[in-house]
Amino acid sequence: MRPINLIPAEERRGDNAPLRSGPLAYILLGALVLILIGVSAVVLTNNQISERKAEVEKLEREDAAAKAKAERLVAYTQFRDLAEQRVTTVAELADSRFDWERVMRELSLILPSDVWLVGLTATAAPGISIEGGAAESALRAAAPGPALELEGCATGQEAVARFVTTLKDIDGITRVGVENSELPTGGGGGGGGSDDGGDECRTRNFISKFQIVASFDAAPISPSATEGEAAPVTTAPAEGEESDDSEEEEEGS
Repeated sequence: MRPINLIPAEERRGDNAPLRSGPLAYILLGALVLILIGVSAVVLTNNQISERKAEVEKLEREDAAAKAKAERLVAYTQFRDLAEQRVTTVAELADSRFDWERVMRELSLILPSDVWLVGLTATAAPGISIEGGAAESALRAAAPGPALELEGCATGQEAVARFVTTLKDIDGITRVGVENSELPTGGGGGGGGSDDGGDECRTRNFISKFQIVASFDAAPISPSATEGEAAPVTTAPAEGEESDDSEEEEEGS
């Protein structure tokens, strides 16, 4: 016969007592899982922070080494910049240099016998003041590059026109302008009473006094030259034509 235990299950003792279970066990288990996850996250975060700090320190060391190398090479960089500046300066000076000696030699070769000069000013750019030189004219101010300012006399307006044409034979001259060309006023020559003093070369009533500007527009312009547009050029009367402001007179002594 099989024995039957008639004692209620909740009052039994010993090995025959049933196991008790409830929600508390699950709550404790969940709390332990959450604590484990938190500890793992903290450990991973600390590891990442340590790695980032190591990378920052490495980059700082590399930056310091690069700065030290740059400081050692700065002297060479300054020397290179100085060398480049000097080469540029020399090139600009060479390009802007003008051969006045050649111009004067050619002028002496083409100067006609019926023309003589009382003043000659040569400047590389407008606005340059030369002691004892001619006052800058409007034609000279309009020429941005080198130019010759010539003052003198010729045996008539036709001789002035021929001289203008002859000046163009000088190598480099691109245009020749006549500031003025005038015969003596009052119908007589002689410069004793003239306001020009010693520069007055009109000793006869047929002698014309001129001011001419010969420009070298194609020549290299100095870096210090003033920029400007060229003004229209006034030319002398062509050979065989009469001047508008004077009458043709016969040559005589």
